[in-house]
Amino acid sequence: MFVDEAKISIKAGDGGNGCVAFRREKYVPRGGPSGGDGGNGGSIYLEANPNDNTLLRYRYNREFKADRGRHGEGSNCTGHSGADMVLLVPVGSMVYDGETNATIADLATPGQRVLVAHGGRGGRGNQHFAKPWHQAPREHEDGHSGEERNLRLELKLLADVGLVGFPNAGKSTLISVISAARPKIANYPFTTLEPNLGVVNADGGTGGHGTELGRTFVVADLPGLIEGAHEGAGLGIRFLKHVERTRLLVHLIDTSDSTDADPIHSFEVITGELRAFSESLAEKPMIVVASKLDATTDPTRVNELRAFCEEHNLPFHSISAPTGDGVKELVRALADALDKIPKIAHSALDLEPEPQENSEQASSTESH
Repeated sequence: MFVDEAKISIKAGDGGNGCVAFRREKYVPRGGPSGGDGGNGGSIYLEANPNDNTLLRYRYNREFKADRGRHGEGSNCTGHSGADMVLLVPVGSMVYDGETNATIADLATPGQRVLVAHGGRGGRGNQHFAKPWHQAPREHEDGHSGEERNLRLELKLLADVGLVGFPNAGKSTLISVISAARPKIANYPFTTLEPNLGVVNADGGTGGHGTELGRTFVVADLPGLIEGAHEGAGLGIRFLKHVERTRLLVHLIDTSDSTDADPIHSFEVITGELRAFSESLAEKPMIVVASKLDATTDPTRVNELRAFCEEHNLPFHSISAPTGDGVKELVRALADALDKIPKIAHSALDLEPEPQENSEQASSTESH
């Protein structure tokens, strides 16, 4: 099941209380306060895990609490600090504050880690309150509470190329031909109900012994858009956020005999939906592809679409995914276009240093 949004509640561990104690050992000429400090509470981190591709683990398990620090003890013994908790999220996850909706972090790099809740500081024992004029203090500090907050997680897939277009335009068939992805394919609209990712090798290498793998890129097949999607029609704008990180858009338009839709009108509708969702999305480089040539007997609409693209300086290709006509040329054109587009630099916001201890003990969230 593909889950790309989740809301969770987190609570860092409270600090332990300081201790009130006095030394009364035999043969110790000078006693005095010996209450140890409380241990620090465990903090909570989010870490980008390349092995996850969904937020499913947070769909039903939504509350997480780190270990509290232990109380201080006599003989100046400091309490044990609580273990940090590390919550794993897919690469490409955005983290927002649940109350203010402010962006906390963008976890776009594998292994990237961000501190989202500080553990409480342990309280001081009575040893810290000894003064020359107050040599037997009974004061101590209680531990500080750990930070508590609500978070909203949103997954935005990381892909180089995004396939967009009306339902049943041939997007799933294309990605199944050029990659190892195996999405559901059927002759009816809205066959694809969730995004699919595929890795494409543009130069045909296998990566075997002594063989270069060549240029590779990631393609995202997105569920079909329809007119009014930005207002919630069809699948709405739920999946449009997944093309925000792409560097190149491929707009597939069905020009076969099975549809009466005007291809130029189809192009303008989808472009309008992209612009209504985000102006920057509509400004991304785009390649227009006329699909289903194997089911096209009248080339009129293909020629009209080609002329329209030439007029607007849009790269144009015509393909038949089932027969392979034009597919290799399209894949090489995608790789060439990506070579000219700089990769988007993603960086986390408010990144905190990694925990120095106990973080390895809490890398699994299932026990919490």
